[in-house]
Amino acid sequence: MDAEKYTRKLAMVCPTCGGDQFQYEKGVDETIQVVRCACCEREMTKDELMRENSENISAHMEEIGQEALKDAAKEIKQMLKDAFKGSDFIKVK
Repeated sequence: MDAEKYTRKLAMVCPTCGGDQFQYEKGVDETIQVVRCACCEREMTKDELMRENSENISAHMEEIGQEALKDAAKEIKQMLKDAFKGSDFIKVK
């Protein structure tokens, strides 16, 4: 399976105004990086922004999981067909 197929870019939105443009200020580490909404100038940490967008993130993760599951099943089925291609007694549907 091609892992690149399951990569997504997800736009985070400001919980106050719904804007998707942010300015970043470097913190001590990545988790306490401060982000500021370009529209309403609300400041929050990167973790807070991710928590506020967790429902959208979860929905996209579920979608990717379903796609990966379908692709894996399809790949396994094809592998079984190839493995038993010459057999008269075993058929893979």
